[in-house]
Amino acid sequence: MKIAIPTANDQLAMHFGHCETFALITVDPEKKSITTQEIIEAPPHEPGLLPGWLAQRDIKLVIAGGMGNRAQELFRAQGIEVIVGAPAKKSAELALIYLQGELTPGTNLCDH
Repeated sequence: MKIAIPTANDQLAMHFGHCETFALITVDPEKKSITTQEIIEAPPHEPGLLPGWLAQRDIKLVIAGGMGNRAQELFRAQGIEVIVGAPAKKSAELALIYLQGELTPGTNLCDH
């Protein structure tokens, strides 16, 4: 399973659509472990681009600080689950918290 986390300096970027990079993390849910992680440059900001861009990379989950409702709908249409309101932590730490079943949706920091 692959998880995408918007980042800046490998820390969760609070505004999803304007992040510098993405951490793409492949995890083994049964072993609750990370198998690979890569940091890739985010494409230029363009409304509606990221759901398809991440779906092409086989992403199944996005962990975000904030994301607009319309963007969340576009991700779900691509078969990608979204968790918003994540705390500002390093990407690998967020992935491990998710695998432990301890990452719960928080306050969405984006209001559009």
